[in-house]
Amino acid sequence: MAIRDELDAELKSAMRARDRNRMDVIRQINAEIGRAVTAPGFEGEPDDEMYRRTIGAYAKKMRKALAEYDSYGERGVEAAAKLRFEVEYLQRWLPQGPSPEKLEAIVAATIERLGVTDPKQAGRVTGQVMKSNPGLDGGTVNALVRRLLGSE
Repeated sequence: MAIRDELDAELKSAMRARDRNRMDVIRQINAEIGRAVTAPGFEGEPDDEMYRRTIGAYAKKMRKALAEYDSYGERGVEAAAKLRFEVEYLQRWLPQGPSPEKLEAIVAATIERLGVTDPKQAGRVTGQVMKSNPGLDGGTVNALVRRLLGSE
């Protein structure tokens, strides 16, 4: 089943169940797709790949916002819970990356292959990991590279 069809079915189900969180996140994804479709230069129909890119970009923005709301303490608890739900809910349509252990092994192998020992070259390692493993979260990779190089 196409992602568009799955989201339509999920929206109908959420409406029947009066599940406000699911309705909100699905409607937001549909709005993001609508903006992308009306952008200059877009031709054709949105496909699953476009939905994955859009969902991935939205989930990434929400993860960043979640970290900010978490830092607000008591004031951000409700908003953080909503964002946490959205990020977790959308994961089912995103490609699953390597496990944390596998990612650490990839980064360690890249560091060794490049012969990098200076934490100032973390960007070089991050770039190589991202280039050879598209779809990974750059922030996560960069933090792992810095930890392994001892710059944290």
